[in-house]
Amino acid sequence: MNLAERIARRRSAHRTDGIVVNRNHLSPVVHRSEPIGRGPVLEQLLDALEPVFDGELPDSAAVVGPAGAGTSAIVTALFDALNARLGEPTRSIGTTTRAGSSGAVTWFVYVDARRVGSPFAFYRAVLSMVSNDAVPESGVGTDALRERLRTRFSRPDRRAVVAIDHHDEPETLSYGRVRELVEPVDDAVTTVAVGQTEPEDWTGTTVTVPAYRHHELADVVTDRTSTGLTAGTLDHETVREVAIWADGNAHDALAALFGATLLAVEDGADRIERSHLEAAMEDVPEPGVHVDRALSLSETRQRVLCGLIDVDAADRPIREVAAEIAERSGLTAGTVKRFLYELADRGVIERVPLSTSGSGRRPSTVVPRFPTIAFRALASPDGDPR
Repeated sequence: MNLAERIARRRSAHRTDGIVVNRNHLSPVVHRSEPIGRGPVLEQLLDALEPVFDGELPDSAAVVGPAGAGTSAIVTALFDALNARLGEPTRSIGTTTRAGSSGAVTWFVYVDARRVGSPFAFYRAVLSMVSNDAVPESGVGTDALRERLRTRFSRPDRRAVVAIDHHDEPETLSYGRVRELVEPVDDAVTTVAVGQTEPEDWTGTTVTVPAYRHHELADVVTDRTSTGLTAGTLDHETVREVAIWADGNAHDALAALFGATLLAVEDGADRIERSHLEAAMEDVPEPGVHVDRALSLSETRQRVLCGLIDVDAADRPIREVAAEIAERSGLTAGTVKRFLYELADRGVIERVPLSTSGSGRRPSTVVPRFPTIAFRALASPDGDPR
């Protein structure tokens, strides 16, 4: 961010009636166009992609880091920057812009495996990026989209670097499966695996993203608050406290900040008080999962999660919890119960054994593993505090 932009954003922070200037700047699911404190990692990833500037495909790569390290933010920021600055109207990259010796075009395609769970959806996601033509959402088969992709890359001067994010999470397309899907255009496509672990039997290049150090995470939070909140809403010492508490996890720090902001707005406060921050921190499970894991679920499953947040599940078996959620949601108790078990298997919620004095199978309840304050606000169109 240049100095003029910083001054403009600071100025806008003094022109609002509430404490929130821009909620998106505080959201744990929104990435900055230029990730804070990740310059060395971006350079490493550019090194791995260097051959594209000579009109060639790079080797496969993996971008790996612990939860909250910013792997997704790094890849999306770099891909967006490459496509925007070197691209054409189709968001393609003419590599002659830098190399001057090749007429090749390379697209940089980011695919979120949380939202792309089938071969059809994968092909559609890639085609929507590399083609000017509308890509059908239905009415055609997977084979037709595969053939359209093959046609698109039939020319030797068309290539793509496709990043598959969250490939190592439950119920997402694995990296191995993605490699199978791009096999028809294997000579024209390189894949980048993005996640917490390398793909199985990995032999490619690996770019490792370390967890944020405390001062780096404090800079991330400061950057968000300086443009998302009015001046004086949160002091630097509190920002530093949040960064230390989050222990290198940017998602947890931003989820706590976002939650505290929502609570302060709900109270009509003119600043974020310690009680707001403590309640928001308490709402971020440890260990937990990214709130986007819950937001990427179907609308019906999100409705069940909202119901779980609303009911008092403590010391109550799953069948009772499911029955109450069903009454509130309009779903059947059987459907809710099935969803709860499914979501527990996927790690979005957690089964917790209940104490029992009798014999037989021990009952259990379920609790969220994601920040519920942030989830409710982001999942609901009425959750905007402004």
